[in-house]
Formats: sequence, C-alpha cells, structure tokens
Amino acid sequence: MTPSAAVFYALASIALVSGLMVIWSRNAVHSAIYLVLAFLSVAGIYVLLEAEFVAAIQVLVYAGGIMVLFLFVIMLVTLSDDAGGRVRVHATVSGSIGLAVVGLILYAYTLGKVRAEETTGSILRQGGNLQNVGQSLYTDHLLPFEVASILLLVAMIGAIVLARQKS
Repeated sequence: MTPSAAVFYALASIALVSGLMVIWSRNAVHSAIYLVLAFLSVAGIYVLLEAEFVAAIQVLVYAGGIMVLFLFVIMLVTLSDDAGGRVRVHATVSGSIGLAVVGLILYAYTLGKVRAEETTGSILRQGGNLQNVGQSLYTDHLLPFEVASILLLVAMIGAIVLARQKS
C-alpha cells in the first residue's frame, strides 16, 4: 500500500466515523464539532486529489462559515424533548428518506453526465485552474450547484421558523 493510499483510508475512516457520530451524538454542540471534523477530513482528501482550491473552499465555506451558522442556530434554538419520541423519529425518518432521494437523483445526474463526457471525450483534465473550475461549475454542474443553494435556503428558513416559534 502506498503512503497516499494509507492517508486516504485514514481520512476516509475519520470522515465516516465522524459522520456517524454527528447522527448518534445526543449533544447538538458535539454533533457540530464532529461535523467540522468530517469537513476537515474531506478537505484532506481533496488535497490528496490535488484539488487544493476545492480543499480551501471546503475549509473556508463549510468548516468556517456554515458551522458558525449551525452553532448560532444551536445556541438560539432551545432544544427540548417536549415533542416526544414519536414525532422526532417520524421527522428523522422522513427527512432521511427525502435526503436519500435527493442524493440518488444528484448521483444519477452526475453519473449520466460523466458517462456522456467519457463517450465524447470532453472530460476536462486540467487541475488547479480556477477559470476551468468556475466554467465547469456554472455550466456542466449548474443543477447540483443550484440544488445545494436551495437546500441551504430551506435550512435557513427552517431555522428562522423554529426560532420564531420559541419566542
């Protein structure tokens, strides 16, 4: 096993375990810290893939900005067990099914796009060029980019609704 493969497996294991701990942790702040660890390990995988720009964006946007928003929401919204276990399980299951469906749709779209590019030979192989990353993001991958922005908007609206109900 090469050293880079060993580092990849270590970072992937850290990302997987910390992702599971985000779900299993009872404390919301601990879940947020595990999520930061998952983000940082994914950024390390990007560095191994020689995608330094994407790794920097991963650290700055997700591990920095998004986690600050998550922590503000966690601190502003008081989490209590007044809703009961049945409602919580129902919301968790329905949310998980919805996210799984969205993930499968994005996966199928991306897989179809990659296969189409492989057959035409138009895959962009130049790494590290910011112009190529921007061109690819706003042309070939516009749908996943917009879906991610809509998901973040829905999460923000949900946090506002939860905060207004408590006050």
